[in-house]
Amino acid sequence: MKDQIKNILFKGKLENANPSDKQEMFVLFHQPEKEYELKSHLLEELKTYENLDTTQTDFTKLFNQLWARIEKKDSGSKTRHINIYIKIAAALIIGLFIGLYVNSLKKIDSEPVYYAAHSPRGSISEMLLPDGSIIFLNSDSRIKYSIEGNKRGVREVFLTGEAWFDVAKNKKKPFVVHTPVYDVNVTGTQFDVKAYDSDNEIMTTLEEGQVIIHSNDKFKLTKEVILKPGEQVVLNKNSRKLLIKEVNTKWYTSWKDNKLIFVNMELKDLVVLLERKYGVDIEVKDKDILNLHFDGTIKNESILEILEIIKKELPVKYKVVGQKIEITNIKTK
Repeated sequence: MKDQIKNILFKGKLENANPSDKQEMFVLFHQPEKEYELKSHLLEELKTYENLDTTQTDFTKLFNQLWARIEKKDSGSKTRHINIYIKIAAALIIGLFIGLYVNSLKKIDSEPVYYAAHSPRGSISEMLLPDGSIIFLNSDSRIKYSIEGNKRGVREVFLTGEAWFDVAKNKKKPFVVHTPVYDVNVTGTQFDVKAYDSDNEIMTTLEEGQVIIHSNDKFKLTKEVILKPGEQVVLNKNSRKLLIKEVNTKWYTSWKDNKLIFVNMELKDLVVLLERKYGVDIEVKDKDILNLHFDGTIKNESILEILEIIKKELPVKYKVVGQKIEITNIKTK
C-alpha cells in the first residue's frame, strides 16, 4: 500500500504530470482508509522541503499562514506542540504540492482539474485552499473547486449547502462561488453563502469587503447586486423574488465557531438546523406547533439538553423513538 501511494504521489507531483495523474494523487486526500500510510509518507517528504526557496511567494504565504495558525492554537507544552506539528504536516505538504501545480498547470492547455470536499451531517470542516483562502464547510455541505477554473485566472468554487469564506485578495484572479441559482464574485472578503437544495431560500451574508451577485444559466437578474458589509441578499427559489436587507451578520455566521443563534425562529426552521448540526432525524408530529417561535443560543449543549431548553420555552414535549426524535404538542396524549 505504501509503495502504491508513493508511486501515485511521485507521478502526480511531476512538473509535466498529466491531469489524470494529478487527479489520482489528490483523490488520495479524500480516502480516510489511506490516511495513516499517506501521512507517513508526507512526513518523510516534509524533510525534503526544509530548505525551500523562500523567494517563491506562493510557498511563503501558504507556509506562514499555516504556521501562524499552529502557533495560535499551540499554548501547551513542547509535547503538545509536536503533536500539533504531526497533525498538520500532511496539510502543509498538500499545500506545497498544490503550489507547485498552480505554476505547472499554467503550462498545460487542458480542461481544469476539480477537487471535491464534503462535510457530513453533524460536523463542520475547515479547509485552506492553495491561494491562502479559508473555507468553513457547514454540516451536510459539499464543494467542488478548481485552481484555475474553466477560465484561466479565475478561482472557482461550486457549492451545495453552506460555507463561510475568507478569500485571499487577488484582483488579478477573481474568486467565484457558484450556487444552483446565482454566482457570487469577489476579489477578497469574508462572507457566508447558504444554498442547500432542500431550502426554499438562498442567502449570501457579507461581513467584510464586497461581493457582487451575478446571474447564471438558471436565474437572470435584471441587474447585478452589490452587497456592502452587514447586508444580506435572500432569493426565494419559488417566487424568484430577491430581497436585500441589513442584518446582524453574527446570527448567520456564528455556526463556523460551533455556535447557533436563534432570533424569533419558527420551530419548523429550527428543526432543520438541529438535524444538520447534530446529525439526527426529528419529526414534528403536530403540525399546529410548526409556526411557534424560539429565541436562544446553542454552543456546547447536546441535542437532549437543547430539547429540554425548547420544552421549557415552548408548549411542546419530545421523546426518542428508536433512532428518531419526535416532538409533539404538550396537549397531545
